Amino acid sequence: MNDRMMIEAAALSKRYGETQALDEVGLEVATGSIVGMLGPNGAGKTTALRILTTLSTPDRGQAWVAGHDVVTDAAAVRRQIGVTGQEATLDEVLTGRQNLVMVGELSRLRRAEARRRAKELLELFELTDAADRIVKGYSGGMRRRLDLAASLMMRPAVLFLDEPTTGLDPTSRQRMWGVIRGLVADGVTVLLTTQYLDEADALADSIVVLDHGRVVARGTPRELKAATGSQLLEVTLSAPHEGAATALAAFSVASVKTSDDGLRLWTPARNEPGLVVDALRTLDQAGVPVEDITVHRPSLDDVFAALTGGGAPKTEDAGVAA
Repeated sequence: MNDRMMIEAAALSKRYGETQALDEVGLEVATGSIVGMLGPNGAGKTTALRILTTLSTPDRGQAWVAGHDVVTDAAAVRRQIGVTGQEATLDEVLTGRQNLVMVGELSRLRRAEARRRAKELLELFELTDAADRIVKGYSGGMRRRLDLAASLMMRPAVLFLDEPTTGLDPTSRQRMWGVIRGLVADGVTVLLTTQYLDEADALADSIVVLDHGRVVARGTPRELKAATGSQLLEVTLSAPHEGAATALAAFSVASVKTSDDGLRLWTPARNEPGLVVDALRTLDQAGVPVEDITVHRPSLDDVFAALTGGGAPKTEDAGVAA
Protein backbone atom coordinates (compact mmCIF):
# COMPACT_ATOMS: atom_id res chain seq x y z
CA MET A 1 0.00 0.00 0.00
CA ASN A 2 1.03 3.58 -0.73
CA ASP A 3 0.52 5.98 2.19
CA ARG A 4 -0.23 8.85 -0.20
CA MET A 5 -3.16 6.99 -1.77
CA MET A 6 -6.61 7.25 -0.23
CA ILE A 7 -8.01 4.62 -2.63
CA GLU A 8 -5.93 1.77 -3.98
CA ALA A 9 -6.87 -1.39 -5.86
CA ALA A 10 -4.74 -4.19 -7.26
CA ALA A 11 -5.84 -6.80 -9.81
CA LEU A 12 -9.55 -6.56 -8.95
CA SER A 13 -11.55 -9.20 -10.79
CA LYS A 14 -15.25 -10.02 -10.67
CA ARG A 15 -17.37 -12.36 -12.77
CA TYR A 16 -21.16 -12.64 -12.98
CA GLY A 17 -22.00 -15.87 -14.78
CA GLU A 18 -20.49 -15.66 -18.25
CA THR A 19 -19.72 -11.95 -17.91
CA GLN A 20 -16.27 -10.82 -16.76
CA ALA A 21 -17.31 -7.54 -15.14
CA LEU A 22 -13.80 -6.66 -13.91
CA ASP A 23 -10.55 -8.14 -15.17
CA GLU A 24 -7.36 -7.36 -13.24
CA VAL A 25 -8.27 -3.71 -12.58
CA GLY A 26 -5.77 -1.53 -10.73
CA LEU A 27 -6.54 1.93 -9.36
CA GLU A 28 -4.85 4.66 -7.33
CA VAL A 29 -6.48 7.85 -6.04
CA ALA A 30 -4.24 10.29 -4.18
CA THR A 31 -5.47 12.02 -1.04
CA GLY A 32 -7.36 15.23 -1.79
CA SER A 33 -7.75 14.58 -5.52
CA ILE A 34 -10.57 13.79 -7.96
CA VAL A 35 -10.27 10.75 -10.22
CA GLY A 36 -12.84 10.32 -12.97
CA MET A 37 -13.81 6.81 -14.03
CA LEU A 38 -15.17 6.62 -17.57
CA GLY A 39 -16.38 3.75 -19.72
CA PRO A 40 -19.24 2.62 -21.96
CA ASN A 41 -22.20 0.61 -20.73
CA GLY A 42 -21.03 -2.62 -19.13
CA ALA A 43 -17.44 -1.42 -18.80
CA GLY A 44 -17.28 -2.25 -15.08
CA LYS A 45 -17.61 1.16 -13.44
CA THR A 46 -20.51 0.31 -11.16
CA THR A 47 -19.01 -3.05 -10.22
CA ALA A 48 -15.76 -1.31 -9.23
CA LEU A 49 -17.66 1.19 -7.09
CA ARG A 50 -19.68 -1.55 -5.41
CA ILE A 51 -16.49 -3.33 -4.41
CA LEU A 52 -14.75 -0.17 -3.19
CA THR A 53 -17.81 0.79 -1.10
CA THR A 54 -18.04 -2.73 0.44
CA LEU A 55 -21.36 -3.57 -1.28
CA SER A 56 -19.73 -6.42 -3.20
CA THR A 57 -16.62 -8.56 -2.87
CA PRO A 58 -14.07 -9.29 -5.59
CA ASP A 59 -13.38 -12.78 -6.85
CA ARG A 60 -9.67 -11.92 -6.89
CA GLY A 61 -7.48 -8.96 -6.04
CA GLN A 62 -7.45 -6.49 -3.16
CA ALA A 63 -8.57 -2.93 -2.50
CA TRP A 64 -8.02 -0.44 0.29
CA VAL A 65 -9.90 2.73 1.14
CA ALA A 66 -8.49 5.15 3.73
CA GLY A 67 -5.96 2.47 4.65
CA HIS A 68 -8.55 -0.27 5.31
CA ASP A 69 -9.09 -3.46 3.34
CA VAL A 70 -12.57 -3.36 1.78
CA VAL A 71 -13.18 -7.05 2.50
CA THR A 72 -11.52 -7.79 5.84
CA ASP A 73 -12.15 -4.36 7.38
CA ALA A 74 -15.38 -3.32 5.69
CA ALA A 75 -16.88 -1.66 8.78
CA ALA A 76 -13.88 0.67 9.08
CA VAL A 77 -14.17 1.54 5.38
CA ARG A 78 -17.83 2.43 5.76
CA ARG A 79 -16.99 4.84 8.59
CA GLN A 80 -14.66 6.75 6.25
CA ILE A 81 -16.78 7.07 3.12
CA GLY A 82 -19.79 8.85 1.69
CA VAL A 83 -21.67 7.46 -1.31
CA THR A 84 -24.03 9.12 -3.76
CA GLY A 85 -25.57 6.62 -6.14
CA GLN A 86 -27.26 7.06 -9.50
CA GLU A 87 -30.68 7.21 -7.84
CA ALA A 88 -31.47 9.48 -4.90
CA THR A 89 -32.09 7.48 -1.70
CA LEU A 90 -34.40 9.87 0.09
CA ASP A 91 -37.64 9.47 2.03
CA GLU A 92 -40.16 11.46 0.02
CA VAL A 93 -42.64 11.90 2.89
CA LEU A 94 -40.04 13.63 5.09
CA THR A 95 -38.73 17.15 4.72
CA GLY A 96 -35.20 17.84 3.53
CA ARG A 97 -34.12 18.66 7.06
CA GLN A 98 -35.73 15.52 8.50
CA ASN A 99 -33.96 13.37 5.90
CA LEU A 100 -30.57 14.73 6.88
CA VAL A 101 -31.21 14.48 10.60
CA MET A 102 -32.41 10.89 10.17
CA VAL A 103 -29.21 9.97 8.30
CA GLY A 104 -27.15 11.58 11.05
CA GLU A 105 -28.94 9.71 13.81
CA LEU A 106 -28.68 6.41 11.94
CA SER A 107 -24.94 7.13 11.78
CA ARG A 108 -24.96 7.51 15.59
CA LEU A 109 -24.78 11.29 15.80
CA ARG A 110 -26.59 12.80 18.77
CA ARG A 111 -29.79 14.56 17.71
CA ALA A 112 -28.49 18.05 18.49
CA GLU A 113 -25.30 17.38 16.54
CA ALA A 114 -27.28 15.90 13.64
CA ARG A 115 -29.45 19.03 13.50
CA ARG A 116 -26.40 21.32 13.51
CA ARG A 117 -24.75 19.35 10.71
CA ALA A 118 -28.00 19.29 8.71
CA LYS A 119 -28.25 23.08 8.99
CA GLU A 120 -24.66 23.48 7.71
CA LEU A 121 -25.29 21.25 4.71
CA LEU A 122 -28.63 22.83 3.83
CA GLU A 123 -26.84 26.18 3.68
CA LEU A 124 -23.93 24.75 1.67
CA PHE A 125 -26.26 23.28 -0.95
CA GLU A 126 -28.55 26.33 -1.05
CA LEU A 127 -31.52 24.36 0.26
CA THR A 128 -32.33 26.39 3.36
CA ASP A 129 -35.53 27.86 1.90
CA ALA A 130 -36.78 24.35 1.05
CA ALA A 131 -35.47 22.68 4.22
CA ASP A 132 -38.89 22.17 5.79
CA ARG A 133 -40.74 21.19 2.63
CA ILE A 134 -41.58 17.54 1.90
CA VAL A 135 -39.03 16.04 -0.49
CA LYS A 136 -41.78 14.75 -2.79
CA GLY A 137 -42.18 18.34 -3.97
CA TYR A 138 -38.46 18.88 -4.71
CA SER A 139 -37.17 19.30 -8.25
CA GLY A 140 -34.68 16.78 -9.64
CA GLY A 141 -31.78 19.15 -9.02
CA MET A 142 -32.83 19.74 -5.43
CA ARG A 143 -33.10 16.00 -4.80
CA ARG A 144 -29.58 15.40 -6.16
CA ARG A 145 -28.18 18.15 -3.97
CA LEU A 146 -29.97 16.80 -0.91
CA ASP A 147 -28.74 13.28 -1.68
CA LEU A 148 -25.15 14.53 -1.88
CA ALA A 149 -25.67 16.45 1.35
CA ALA A 150 -26.84 13.23 3.04
CA SER A 151 -23.62 11.49 1.99
CA LEU A 152 -21.64 14.23 3.75
CA MET A 153 -23.38 14.08 7.13
CA MET A 154 -20.46 12.19 8.71
CA ARG A 155 -17.73 14.36 7.09
CA PRO A 156 -16.28 11.47 5.06
CA ALA A 157 -12.63 11.39 4.06
CA VAL A 158 -13.57 9.71 0.77
CA LEU A 159 -16.59 10.46 -1.41
CA PHE A 160 -17.84 8.12 -4.15
CA LEU A 161 -20.02 9.89 -6.71
CA ASP A 162 -21.82 7.65 -9.20
CA GLU A 163 -23.22 9.88 -11.97
CA PRO A 164 -23.92 12.79 -9.55
CA THR A 165 -25.31 15.27 -12.10
CA THR A 166 -27.34 13.01 -14.38
CA GLY A 167 -30.59 14.75 -15.32
CA LEU A 168 -29.62 18.14 -13.92
CA ASP A 169 -30.01 21.37 -15.88
CA PRO A 170 -26.80 23.29 -16.75
CA THR A 171 -27.14 25.70 -13.83
CA SER A 172 -27.61 22.90 -11.31
CA ARG A 173 -24.65 21.00 -12.80
CA GLN A 174 -22.41 24.04 -12.43
CA ARG A 175 -23.57 24.49 -8.83
CA MET A 176 -22.79 20.84 -8.09
CA TRP A 177 -19.35 21.18 -9.66
CA GLY A 178 -18.63 24.12 -7.38
CA VAL A 179 -19.62 22.12 -4.31
CA ILE A 180 -17.43 19.17 -5.36
CA ARG A 181 -14.43 21.46 -5.93
CA GLY A 182 -15.00 22.99 -2.49
CA LEU A 183 -15.03 19.58 -0.83
CA VAL A 184 -11.74 18.63 -2.47
CA ALA A 185 -10.22 21.96 -1.41
CA ASP A 186 -11.12 20.94 2.15
CA GLY A 187 -9.21 17.65 1.75
CA VAL A 188 -11.94 15.23 0.65
CA THR A 189 -10.89 12.58 -1.89
CA VAL A 190 -13.38 11.93 -4.71
CA LEU A 191 -13.88 9.03 -7.09
CA LEU A 192 -16.34 10.12 -9.77
CA THR A 193 -18.11 8.16 -12.47
CA THR A 194 -19.89 10.25 -15.05
CA GLN A 195 -21.57 10.01 -18.44
CA TYR A 196 -20.59 13.60 -19.19
CA LEU A 197 -17.10 13.84 -20.63
CA ASP A 198 -17.02 17.62 -20.16
CA GLU A 199 -17.64 16.98 -16.46
CA ALA A 200 -14.62 14.69 -16.19
CA ASP A 201 -12.58 17.21 -18.18
CA ALA A 202 -13.60 20.05 -15.85
CA LEU A 203 -13.29 18.25 -12.51
CA ALA A 204 -10.89 15.31 -12.65
CA ASP A 205 -7.20 15.56 -11.82
CA SER A 206 -6.78 12.23 -13.60
CA ILE A 207 -8.98 9.81 -15.53
CA VAL A 208 -9.23 6.03 -15.72
CA VAL A 209 -10.97 4.58 -18.78
CA LEU A 210 -12.55 1.13 -18.46
CA ASP A 211 -13.72 -1.03 -21.33
CA HIS A 212 -14.96 -4.64 -21.05
CA GLY A 213 -13.81 -4.77 -17.43
CA ARG A 214 -10.21 -3.70 -18.12
CA VAL A 215 -8.34 -0.43 -17.73
CA VAL A 216 -7.55 0.71 -21.28
CA ALA A 217 -6.02 4.10 -20.44
CA ARG A 218 -5.21 6.40 -17.56
CA GLY A 219 -3.74 9.88 -17.21
CA THR A 220 -4.68 13.53 -16.90
CA PRO A 221 -7.24 14.90 -19.38
CA ARG A 222 -4.42 16.75 -21.16
CA GLU A 223 -2.27 13.62 -21.39
CA LEU A 224 -5.12 11.55 -22.81
CA LYS A 225 -5.93 14.19 -25.42
CA ALA A 226 -2.28 14.48 -26.42
CA ALA A 227 -2.08 10.71 -26.89
CA THR A 228 -4.91 10.90 -29.43
CA GLY A 229 -2.84 13.10 -31.73
CA SER A 230 -2.45 16.76 -32.62
CA GLN A 231 -5.54 16.73 -34.86
CA LEU A 232 -8.42 14.42 -35.60
CA LEU A 233 -9.95 13.74 -38.99
CA GLU A 234 -13.62 12.83 -38.66
CA VAL A 235 -15.91 11.65 -41.45
CA THR A 236 -19.68 11.14 -41.39
CA LEU A 237 -21.20 8.94 -44.09
CA SER A 238 -24.72 8.97 -45.50
CA ALA A 239 -24.54 5.16 -45.66
CA PRO A 240 -22.00 2.57 -44.44
CA HIS A 241 -19.27 1.64 -46.92
CA GLU A 242 -16.82 -1.22 -46.51
CA GLY A 243 -14.02 0.70 -48.26
CA ALA A 244 -14.23 3.82 -46.11
CA ALA A 245 -11.68 2.82 -43.47
CA THR A 246 -9.17 1.67 -46.07
CA ALA A 247 -9.46 4.95 -47.99
CA LEU A 248 -9.11 7.01 -44.82
CA ALA A 249 -6.05 5.03 -43.68
CA ALA A 250 -3.95 6.89 -46.24
CA PHE A 251 -4.19 9.99 -44.07
CA SER A 252 -3.92 8.32 -40.65
CA VAL A 253 -0.96 8.28 -38.27
CA ALA A 254 -2.55 5.53 -36.14
CA SER A 255 -5.64 3.41 -36.74
CA VAL A 256 -9.04 4.29 -38.17
CA LYS A 257 -11.96 3.83 -35.79
CA THR A 258 -15.51 3.18 -36.97
CA SER A 259 -18.75 3.61 -35.03
CA ASP A 260 -20.98 0.60 -34.47
CA ASP A 261 -23.43 1.74 -37.16
CA GLY A 262 -20.62 2.32 -39.68
CA LEU A 263 -21.64 5.92 -40.31
CA ARG A 264 -18.83 7.69 -38.47
CA LEU A 265 -15.08 7.24 -38.84
CA TRP A 266 -12.26 9.07 -37.11
CA THR A 267 -8.49 8.90 -36.93
CA PRO A 268 -5.48 10.94 -35.79
CA ALA A 269 -4.24 12.56 -39.00
CA ARG A 270 -1.11 14.09 -40.47
CA ASN A 271 -0.84 17.84 -39.99
CA GLU A 272 -0.56 19.03 -43.59
CA PRO A 273 -2.18 21.65 -45.86
CA GLY A 274 -5.21 20.60 -47.88
CA LEU A 275 -5.90 17.55 -45.73
CA VAL A 276 -9.70 17.81 -45.92
CA VAL A 277 -9.72 18.33 -49.71
CA ASP A 278 -7.32 15.43 -50.32
CA ALA A 279 -9.25 13.10 -48.01
CA LEU A 280 -12.57 14.02 -49.59
CA ARG A 281 -11.17 13.40 -53.09
CA THR A 282 -9.80 9.98 -52.05
CA LEU A 283 -13.05 8.93 -50.41
CA ASP A 284 -15.03 10.07 -53.46
CA GLN A 285 -12.79 8.07 -55.79
CA ALA A 286 -13.42 5.00 -53.63
CA GLY A 287 -17.17 5.52 -53.96
CA VAL A 288 -17.64 6.37 -50.27
CA PRO A 289 -20.82 8.48 -49.72
CA VAL A 290 -19.52 11.32 -47.52
CA GLU A 291 -22.02 13.52 -45.71
CA ASP A 292 -19.54 15.60 -43.70
CA ILE A 293 -15.79 15.80 -43.07
CA THR A 294 -13.96 17.86 -40.44
CA VAL A 295 -10.55 18.29 -38.84
CA HIS A 296 -10.29 19.48 -35.23
CA ARG A 297 -8.20 19.26 -32.11
CA PRO A 298 -9.07 16.16 -30.05
CA SER A 299 -11.52 16.52 -27.18
CA LEU A 300 -12.12 14.09 -24.33
CA ASP A 301 -15.03 12.74 -26.41
CA ASP A 302 -12.53 11.88 -29.14
CA VAL A 303 -10.24 10.18 -26.62
CA PHE A 304 -13.14 8.08 -25.36
CA ALA A 305 -14.17 7.09 -28.87
CA ALA A 306 -10.61 6.24 -29.88
CA LEU A 307 -10.06 4.06 -26.81
CA THR A 308 -13.38 2.22 -26.76
CA GLY A 309 -14.30 2.16 -30.43
CA GLY A 310 -17.62 3.89 -29.87
CA GLY A 311 -19.15 7.24 -29.14
CA ALA A 312 -19.34 9.09 -25.86
CA PRO A 313 -21.29 7.31 -23.10
CA LYS A 314 -24.97 8.28 -23.08
CA THR A 315 -26.58 5.98 -20.53
CA GLU A 316 -25.72 4.27 -17.31
CA ASP A 317 -24.24 0.85 -16.69
CA ALA A 318 -27.08 -1.63 -16.53
CA GLY A 319 -27.50 -4.71 -14.38
CA VAL A 320 -24.92 -6.64 -12.43
CA ALA A 321 -22.47 -6.62 -15.31
CA ALA A 322 -22.10 -2.84 -15.18
